[in-house]
Amino acid sequence: MAKTTVTFDSVRIPLAGHLYVPDTPARGPRPAIVVGHPGSGVKEQTAGLYARRLAERGFVTLAFDAAYQGESGGLPRGLEDPAHRVEDLKAAVSFLTTRGEVDAGRIGALGICASGGYVLPATASDHRIQAVATVSAVDIARQFRLGADGTQDPAVFQSMLATAADARTTEARGETPPVLTLFPDTAEQARALGGEHGAEGFAYYRTARAQHPRSAGFLTWTSVDKMATFDAFAPIPLIGQRPLLMIVGTRAVTSWMSVEAFQRTIGPKEIHWIDGAGHVDLYDRKQYVDPAVEKLARFFGEHLDQARHRS
Repeated sequence: MAKTTVTFDSVRIPLAGHLYVPDTPARGPRPAIVVGHPGSGVKEQTAGLYARRLAERGFVTLAFDAAYQGESGGLPRGLEDPAHRVEDLKAAVSFLTTRGEVDAGRIGALGICASGGYVLPATASDHRIQAVATVSAVDIARQFRLGADGTQDPAVFQSMLATAADARTTEARGETPPVLTLFPDTAEQARALGGEHGAEGFAYYRTARAQHPRSAGFLTWTSVDKMATFDAFAPIPLIGQRPLLMIVGTRAVTSWMSVEAFQRTIGPKEIHWIDGAGHVDLYDRKQYVDPAVEKLARFFGEHLDQARHRS
């Protein structure tokens, strides 16, 4: 398998990606999968892991950093703009259509965590995506508004919106606005603030397990008001008859979002539960990633092959 560093534009912002191409013989162009990373993640973490594992199964895969994050361009750094994240996925599809190794009629999309939300409107509005899958899917706007488990007091988000408004005023005055720090200093603090979900995120992003220097430790406060009115699930019916697979851990506190998205789907769909897995376990824990990759490979193999026959 060959791994190549690539760049491509998303609304005039250069994105940095890793393209994985199988080294096994092929009779012609291969099916391809765009892989989107979680919020605060980078392509070198779980997105790259899934991209590499799926390339080992015969797919051309592309993991990339979102605009304003990782090695990709865009200012201010740390901006999480849901609308642009959707555009990034479409730009990745556009890039794959230019590659000789790729069958442009057989492109799928895989989103992990926040990208599991973003791939849904991207697929809904881009008919080049023939099949879509998610792992530990989250609509980041719902998570900020309602909390990871869906029970957050509405006053919490209203307070965040007030801080975001103040940050915009600070910037307008020519001063440097504060940032939204994503992780506290210790695992104990993370658990106190975010429960088991917070502790799991800290263990992945802030320890030797998966820590990466370009993984975002903060977001701009303007990210919060950009999320406020975003709804990753509203466009789901536009996916139509293109197939959807959602992979969820039985212990994931975020699983309610996958269930809600699944219920809105009108075409072929499957929700696949990984027994014993929490939300973050599916990022890198071998005992959970292995069955997830097996399921994804079968799903994309079957449905992207059907796309070839439909074309």
